[in-house]
Amino acid sequence: MNWSLRLAVALGIALLCSTAVRAEAGFVNEEFVRTLPLPSGGVFVLSNVNGSVEVDTWEKEAVEIRARKSTRGRSLDLSRVKIVVDALPGEVAVRTLYPENEGLEVTVEFKVRVPARVVLKRVETINGSVRVRGVEGAGLLRSVNGNVDLLDGAGRFDARSTNGNVRIELRQLPPGSPISIETVNGSVVLALPADADAELDILSMNGDFRSELPVMLRGRLGSRDFRGRLGRGGDAVKVRTVNGGIRVVAARPSV
Repeated sequence: MNWSLRLAVALGIALLCSTAVRAEAGFVNEEFVRTLPLPSGGVFVLSNVNGSVEVDTWEKEAVEIRARKSTRGRSLDLSRVKIVVDALPGEVAVRTLYPENEGLEVTVEFKVRVPARVVLKRVETINGSVRVRGVEGAGLLRSVNGNVDLLDGAGRFDARSTNGNVRIELRQLPPGSPISIETVNGSVVLALPADADAELDILSMNGDFRSELPVMLRGRLGSRDFRGRLGRGGDAVKVRTVNGGIRVVAARPSV
């Protein structure tokens, strides 16, 4: 078999393999991209239903919204799930809308970029994870069935999950920045600067609590129920979980 024929056969096999993968996966996708003005210090809201949400930062005074709708069903189903964007001066809100009582199996995965100094008034999904990186401001982060992660953050945050782990990594904990973390079925990891000043209020119903940062006892003491002071004390850091452990660790420098 000469070289040209071998190459043709190899390409044919590769094409057949890639086609088989696509056929086996059976997914139909639709892309959504939109960029809108959003000044530093502005407000951003995102409410999703089925699919993960990722929020990252960039240097522009704008929000970039990228979404991928996917289904194993008909391509027509994609057009029936709407991505609605409402823009006001200093605020952008995004939400997904599904037809009622039809049970469409469509997922929407979001990847968003915002200014670093932003208020995430609400970033949430029902089925999927929420992951935020680099935000310096405030935010409410929620998932029902999925993990919630805040990485390399600074400011005031409220993070909640029902069935998922929560990880909050703060490079700064400025004054006036209380933290609240809750999950039912999942563990919590809270990474704080070694010199953080805060009042810890910890409760784990069916799990233990450990801290690698020095904590001064302020009230209750137990492996599951604890109040203590970090540094000189300060804003409240409240952590609650039902089924899962709680860890307070030292924040590592981001790479």
